[in-house]
Amino acid sequence: MTDQPVVEQVDSSVYTVPTDAPEADGTLAWDKTTLVLVTVRSGDVSGLGYTYAPAATAELVDDLLAGVVTGSPAFDVPRLNEDMCRAVRNAGQPGIGAQAVAAVDIALWDLKARLLGLPLVSLLGAARDDVPVYGSGGFTTYDDQRQDRQLRTWAEDQGIPRVKIKIGESWGTREDRDLERVRQARASVGDTTALYVDANGGYGAKQALRVADALAGHGVTWFEEPVSSDHLTTLAGIRAHAPMDVTAGEYGYTLPYFEHMLAAEAVDCLQIDVTRCGGITVWLRAAALAHARGLDVSGHCAPHAHAQVAAAVPNLRHLEWFHDHVRIERILFDGVLDPAGGSIAPGTGGPPGLGLTLDAERARPYRVR
Repeated sequence: MTDQPVVEQVDSSVYTVPTDAPEADGTLAWDKTTLVLVTVRSGDVSGLGYTYAPAATAELVDDLLAGVVTGSPAFDVPRLNEDMCRAVRNAGQPGIGAQAVAAVDIALWDLKARLLGLPLVSLLGAARDDVPVYGSGGFTTYDDQRQDRQLRTWAEDQGIPRVKIKIGESWGTREDRDLERVRQARASVGDTTALYVDANGGYGAKQALRVADALAGHGVTWFEEPVSSDHLTTLAGIRAHAPMDVTAGEYGYTLPYFEHMLAAEAVDCLQIDVTRCGGITVWLRAAALAHARGLDVSGHCAPHAHAQVAAAVPNLRHLEWFHDHVRIERILFDGVLDPAGGSIAPGTGGPPGLGLTLDAERARPYRVR
């Protein structure tokens, strides 16, 4: 349509925020996190999107995607998503190619909703009034006191009835400490709070089954990536025998990845990361694939990028309220949500789009590009 608004400009910027303490999971350690921000403009209206990815992702946005999107109708987001996916073909779509597409796609949906004066969830169509969240952190680098304090903050101070810690420390070589930390976590939150664990693919197959039996004794109901999600047959075997839900999907960069995972019957709940999978456009499609198989989905990390789209699907289980990203989003953005009581209410009487605005003054010390 020639009479609809067009995208006039695409900009990218990069922010790196140090963690508040050293962080690690079963297979990776880090002391800072990088957010790549994309802004798209049509007339006087701008939309924003972002991904947690290396700074090089911004170069892909500038070199391969900005020219594809600029001058195109701002309302035709699915068409632009397809054009962007084709544009990163030779660069490699899985990985930072998909993350670059995701950041622009989120920004385009934000722009469209703002142009129409609607919260994004109203544009997409709400399937629920609120979005359940679970507190996520419990890094393997934490000492007993720090883990206890974090878990009690979620469960007692904020009333979040679901929490998750990292296990699989040092590629599964500290199994005794993993189980001791799970025991301590249960003591911290009591018997009525749901306890989840994430091994980040750190265990071997037989080890994961042995650990699953021990976890069941502590009432753990969610075992995330007990083994690498690259090995779907192995993951499916663990799912078939573990007493709790087995979950994965955060490394899905393309829609076929999710179909392969679902076809392998590898998970009880499909995790989807809107900042990795190609954006809101693809997130909705992946959620539909899971719905067709009678499975729930869970939004992985980046809570404020997920909040509105999470409220638009009927088969949402919850959204990860990830410590690192919650902290960064509170620093960089105005309009962040309150998880008190265990859920957030995106779009309720709020501003249009995602409801986020970059605070340039607060963000300036962390800008690296």
